Amino acid sequence: MCGILAVLNSSDDSQAMRSKVLALSRRQRHRGPDWSGMHQFSSNSSTHYLAHERLAIIDPASGDQPLFNEDRTIVVTVNGEIYNYKSLLAHIVEKCPGKQFATKSDCEVISHLYELHGEAVAGMLDGFFAFVILDTRTNTFYAARDPMGVTCMYIGWGRDGSIWLSSEMKCLKDDCTRFQQFPPGHYYSSKTGEFTRYYNPRHYLDFEATPQRFPSEPYDTVKLRLAFEAAVEKRMMSDVPFGVLLSGGLDSSLVASIAARKIAKEKGKLHSFCVGLQGSPDLEKAREVAKFLETDHQEFYFTVQEGIDAISEVIYHIETFDVTTIRASTPMFLMSRKIKAFGVKMVLSGEGSDEVFGGYLYFHKAPSAEEFHSETIRKLQDLFKYDCLRANKSTMAWGVEARVPFLDREFLDVAMAIDPAEKMIDKSKGRIEKYILRKAFDVPEQPYLPSDILWRQKEQFSDGVGYNWIDGLKAHAETQVTDEMLKNAVHRYPDNTPRTKEAYWYRTIFESHFPQRAAMETVPGGPSVACSTATAALWDAAWAGKEDPSGRAVAGVHDSAYDGSAEANGAADGEPAAKKAKC
Repeated sequence: MCGILAVLNSSDDSQAMRSKVLALSRRQRHRGPDWSGMHQFSSNSSTHYLAHERLAIIDPASGDQPLFNEDRTIVVTVNGEIYNYKSLLAHIVEKCPGKQFATKSDCEVISHLYELHGEAVAGMLDGFFAFVILDTRTNTFYAARDPMGVTCMYIGWGRDGSIWLSSEMKCLKDDCTRFQQFPPGHYYSSKTGEFTRYYNPRHYLDFEATPQRFPSEPYDTVKLRLAFEAAVEKRMMSDVPFGVLLSGGLDSSLVASIAARKIAKEKGKLHSFCVGLQGSPDLEKAREVAKFLETDHQEFYFTVQEGIDAISEVIYHIETFDVTTIRASTPMFLMSRKIKAFGVKMVLSGEGSDEVFGGYLYFHKAPSAEEFHSETIRKLQDLFKYDCLRANKSTMAWGVEARVPFLDREFLDVAMAIDPAEKMIDKSKGRIEKYILRKAFDVPEQPYLPSDILWRQKEQFSDGVGYNWIDGLKAHAETQVTDEMLKNAVHRYPDNTPRTKEAYWYRTIFESHFPQRAAMETVPGGPSVACSTATAALWDAAWAGKEDPSGRAVAGVHDSAYDGSAEANGAADGEPAAKKAKC
């Protein structure tokens, strides 16, 4: 990944403006420390600036950006990876024999595809991306974001009528009258001035169908397994060293297992990385998985105080005040710095599985397959606000790119077409969360993982790094926010009012970095489980009134940790009954 900044239709063509764009682009140089580029184009009526901060993963020698078509009339700045670029290159050559390419970059195909197919280009790409195309022939521009929003992008509007696009909002906050997240699966065209959805798989994203349709394909273990293996293998495309984030949970362990098998065939060894407090559940389980897979494994430790000391910097980089996102981003942020020190630029990660398969704890209470499926769709549609944002920004803060195979477009087509009744949880029948994923990789004759890992119950990342982490954050927030401050929070923050001291503390830090109202409006309302909790409360009244998004505060799910009573599990205040219990 990289960092992009485009200022389009600007009325200012001065050297001072060019210098300003370069300075703003430097605010996200952490995303692309390997090289910087700028292209400026002026017509009679406007000036366009396309800036780029490069992280070189494919073709480090010659893939600097911005990139061009053959006659340099189409300019593109891209943040992302295009996995099907070789087949697209073949398509371009077939249409235009003798076509010359300036680089071996996977992203150069975008300019040539636009030349051939215009605004259909986004739908032709298999990968994760955010890009801006300037067509100097018509003085128009086009921008697009990948289907699920794995790659971050913001759009803003300048005072002179200019349009700004950037990987992070810190480049826009001082110069745009308003800005927002660029919607995933859409493109924006200056020809219409509107967003258009190009990605709309009807079997799981079409809520407008009447009557609403639900998938009905039978569950096929081999089909699901092969689809996920393909998703992981395509993300191993790299010209630089890479590794895997390994928490010891099901999702990251499956990613690691598939990658390790692929590398072993090439007589190599996979790098794996884990982070946690001393004695945390994740460190213990990741160690077991790494030993089983024979990876080159590194454990990183942090203390609660070190995490607290990093909170302000974390919020500056991830650009949110969402409680769960900050809790989980901080260990990932600290780990990414260590990973970069090992010379690794890219890692595979396990985000997205819980949304696809209903892995969150409240899915145990889903009353029907239809409601189960509808909730997975809602979670997928919102993922760009939370886990995608965390995985992208907390790693890219140190120039490390995270790739997420569970959000592969072709894998989603397979996994989300399965009859949702197959995903339902029934503990009496041994069907725990993500049962069909576990079963697909339960191959005793050639095991992908140890059985206790394959069938390990879910642990939230922010819990798995060490239970004292969340407790330490809450305790520190108590010292920063008084009862009176929280009581009057609605007056200081009338919109998206924080309801806990921890949330209030994060909000004040966010405001110090991003005081603009538009910045606040990019953060979804309430803690990240607000909508989830509302849904869960409809499914089970015991969920009503929960403030703490930690999975440890949920009653009656992890049998080894709870006795099943709401009182014992802190239903009133979200505190766990057994803080040291492990799953």
